[in-house]
Formats: sequence, C-alpha cells, structure tokens
Amino acid sequence: MSILDATQAPWPELAALVDEVADARARIAEQQAREATLLARVLDHALARIDAQRAAGASGDIVLRSVCAELGVAMRVSDRTVQARLGEAARLIDDYPRTHDALTRGRIERGHAVAIADAGLAISDGDLRRRYEARALEVAEAESVPRTRAAVRAIAAAIDPAAVNASIEQAQRGRSVRVYDLADGMARLLADLPTHLAYAIHDRLTRIAHDVGTQRAVTPPTSSDPGGADVATAPESDERCTDELRADILSDLLLTSTTSAHGDPAVVQTIAGRIQVTVPVLTLAGVSGEPALLAGYGPIDAATARELAAGAPGWDRVMTHPHTGLPLAVDRYRPSAELRRFLAARDEHCRFPGCRVAAWRCDIDHTIAASEGGCTACENLADFCRRHHTMKHGGEWTVRQLPGGVLEWTSPCGRIVLDRPAPTVRFVPSGDPPPF
Repeated sequence: MSILDATQAPWPELAALVDEVADARARIAEQQAREATLLARVLDHALARIDAQRAAGASGDIVLRSVCAELGVAMRVSDRTVQARLGEAARLIDDYPRTHDALTRGRIERGHAVAIADAGLAISDGDLRRRYEARALEVAEAESVPRTRAAVRAIAAAIDPAAVNASIEQAQRGRSVRVYDLADGMARLLADLPTHLAYAIHDRLTRIAHDVGTQRAVTPPTSSDPGGADVATAPESDERCTDELRADILSDLLLTSTTSAHGDPAVVQTIAGRIQVTVPVLTLAGVSGEPALLAGYGPIDAATARELAAGAPGWDRVMTHPHTGLPLAVDRYRPSAELRRFLAARDEHCRFPGCRVAAWRCDIDHTIAASEGGCTACENLADFCRRHHTMKHGGEWTVRQLPGGVLEWTSPCGRIVLDRPAPTVRFVPSGDPPPF
C-alpha cells in the first residue's frame, strides 16, 4: 500500500483534513522514536547500576525493579509493562537502527517497528539481521501494521529458516488453555495453540455458524392443528449474530461433541476447517527446512507443513518467477477452478489497502466490468471482501490494475494508493537445483 499523491481532490476540505491527520501521525511516530531512545538510555543507566551492585557482591535485581517502578509511576503503567518496553526499546536501538530512523522520520509507526523487531528476534547473525531489516522496511513503509506483521514473519523465515523453525518449536511448548473472569456472568476461555490449528478451528466454527444461519432462513415454520391441517406459525425468534453462534457451537462441540442444538449434526460433521498454506517444493520433499506460510499470518514449521500436505485431498502447484517470486501459473492434481486458484495464490487476501480478509472468503471482481468489455483473466480480476467489493461499486473509489497484479486505487479525495500482491521476496531459488 503506497500513497502517491492527492491532486485534483473533489473534496478539498476533507483532503486537507486527511493530510493533517497524516502529518499528526508522523509527528506521533517521531515522538515514539524519541521515547524509545530515552527508554534505551534508562535501561543503560539501570544496567550500569546493576553491574556496580554485583561488583560489590550484592544482587542487582532490586535495582531493575526499582527503576521500572519509578518509570511506571511516571508513565501510568505497570512496572512489568515498563520492563517489557525497556527491552523492546533497546532491541530497536541496538539491532534495528534503520527501523528506528524510519520511525523518527514518520515513515512508519510504532506498530511497524515492534513487528519488525519481534519477527526478527530469532535472527542472531548480524549480517542476516541487516538483510532482514532492509527487506522488512520496504514492506513496512508501504503497508498497514497487520499486513506488515504477517509479511515480516515470512521474510525472517526466508532469511534464516533454521532459527525461525527453532523459535516456532520452542513457542509451541507454551500451548495452554486458561479462563479469565469477566463481568456480568461471563468468562473468557483463552487457548494458545499452533497457528494452523487456531485458524482452522475459527474457520470451522464460522462455516458451521453460516450453515446454521442458512438453515434458519430456508426452513419453513409450520405446525399441525388438532384437525390435521398444517398451519403456518411464527418461528421462534433467533437473532444471534455470527459471533454468538460461533461461541454456542464451540461450547456444544467441546462439552457434548455434537451441535444438535445448532443445526443438523450430520451436516456439521461434513464441515471441515479450511486454511491456505504455501509450502516450498523442497520443504515438501524433505530436502529443505524452509518454513511454509499460512496465508494472512506468516511462517509455520516445515514438519507441520508436510503433515498438512499429506492430509490434504489435493494440492495447488504454484509456479513462480525465479527472480520476482510472482505467481506465473497454477495447476492442481485434482480438477478445480484454475483461475480462482491463481488469484488466491497471488492475492492471499482482499486487495483493498490494509484489508486482510482471506482470499477464499472474498468475491472475485472484474477490475473493468465485463459489461464494459473487461476480460475474465487474471490481469483484470482481483479478490475483494464483500465490504470493499460493495464499496468499489457503490462508492466513489475507483481502481485500475497495473502489471504484476498491482492495484491503483483513487480515493474520493484524489489520493492515489497502490496495493501490491503479497510480498514477492519469498520462495525464490536459493542456489543449488533440487535433486530430482
């Protein structure tokens, strides 16, 4: 997502306000960079005092606690939060100076900087870290924070796959399920799971909820009177939204292993969770340990990717350009809609700037309408979620498709924004040819 300019704006007053908001956010980013610098200096001061304490034979832990408490009072946050922020700031200043500079100049926001530092945590080699930072900044300066977060995970996995695989394996040892009390008779059930399982669970709950909603809409409400005649009656009111249905179905499945109260159990059993995982062919063959990518999230470990591929009813094979990584063609070992598969591989998510709704939940839209002579080909098609698909046709936003699947959006204020397909730094040849 790259903002080019805002000329000939049809809404000049709104355009001016948007520019002021953008300027304000840049100034906030500058101050956040300054705060990071100051926090790093505080940590240096604390570490110096800790070293002095230890040299005198005393424990230095109380020094750090005291410093964090002092700063926490001033910042109106907990001392534990301060301790985490101190480490975050030091990592940014010491390991990612270019990212800190971009934050100072307002080219990125704090969320971008945190995403870059967090995703690169497993990369210990200085040269690899600098390569990672350069690629990550290219994405961060053009994309939203959520898209950046997913992209930089993938970049880190491509640059240092062994370190990222080890980090994923260690993180999975922290799997857990916890309950937190909420107000008004509610509680929060929180599960820390491997990413592919969490996304698949959420998807299955969503699909069952939609199926329940569909059944509710098409089932005719009837009852029989004593004389035997069927008499139409008003259906029992069920105004649950999708979130409520998901929660109720989750409770049913965990407590009773069935959803008899929420749709036909026989139908529910046929609904499986869906996720989109891209696996390098050498990883699939067991030759490489390069992580696979879960669409919309980032890397998952190679072993899990091979297990998922082994259990899949069919695979899409994506041929990519050897230098750019852009998809060139998609085929499948079982028949399906080739064009839809190609677009899902290229787009991964809705192509409105900043949106991350998965491609398989999107509508395929003609950039130039078929009624206006637009062809049904990949260079004239893109995935849009229902919200942004409707806005494209019913609002004042316009879009045209450039080479390479790049979409050029023009806002009602005349602001031009580029939305590029998922980063192409992934899954390009790394040197030696495969042994087959």
